[in-house]
Amino acid sequence: LKDNPPHYKIRLSGTMKSPKINFDPPFVMLTPVPLDVKTETAISIIPQDYLRQSRLQVMLPEFELEDGDRIRPLTVQFTEGQDIVLSSDGTNKKLICHMSFRSSRPLSFLRNVFFIDEEQN
Repeated sequence: LKDNPPHYKIRLSGTMKSPKINFDPPFVMLTPVPLDVKTETAISIIPQDYLRQSRLQVMLPEFELEDGDRIRPLTVQFTEGQDIVLSSDGTNKKLICHMSFRSSRPLSFLRNVFFIDEEQN
């Protein structure tokens, strides 16, 4: 047996899951308000298939007004942090963020807000 060792063949297969984020609600429409009054809404961020901790960053749109001024009327605050964490049961904990709008100038828009993880997803 030592002169003729046995050979074993092992076949492995698997599925690669890419991390993704879902939002509830998927679309936000903030209520019109008077100038310099804040309006806000809560958004649930539901991460899926993150195998390690990751931190979310937010890219908010900037607006150029007719007089050349630039403003960022949107803000985002995470109530319990912005880290995507893997729980003991293998799922990712959802995050809550509050998006608010306030402007001292009249403004109406339709824009995307990007949430980006450390891998630039």
